[in-house]
Amino acid sequence: MSNKILLKNSRSKCPLSGFLDILGDKWSLLIIRDLMFNDKNTFGEFLKSPESIATNILTSRLTRLEANGFIKKINDTENKKIPQYNLTKKGDDLRPLLVEVFLWADKYFLIPKEIKEQIRLVRKNKNMEIL
Repeated sequence: MSNKILLKNSRSKCPLSGFLDILGDKWSLLIIRDLMFNDKNTFGEFLKSPESIATNILTSRLTRLEANGFIKKINDTENKKIPQYNLTKKGDDLRPLLVEVFLWADKYFLIPKEIKEQIRLVRKNKNMEIL
């Protein structure tokens, strides 16, 4: 079974356009960032991110990310009322792309000192986690 996504309603056949159709909004990539780099994996933890996502938008983005195979919702063995979200292989495969975005941003944005130090370390080893 293929894990590729059929882009039925895509504006074009361009891979970048297809990527943006699914992940091109601000919130989806920030949820992936939080899962990947900030050890957040519950609805409540995502709500506490500094960008202040609204609950309806968070619900919508989590549903879309799960439907497209980037994240998986699992029931916590300790507290079954609070589902947790984890990146799938497909979601984690975005890591090199996000690391490159951070490296690019370091070149053109004013970055807080603590994040700048982490980016400096990532330059040495791009498989490291940042943030």
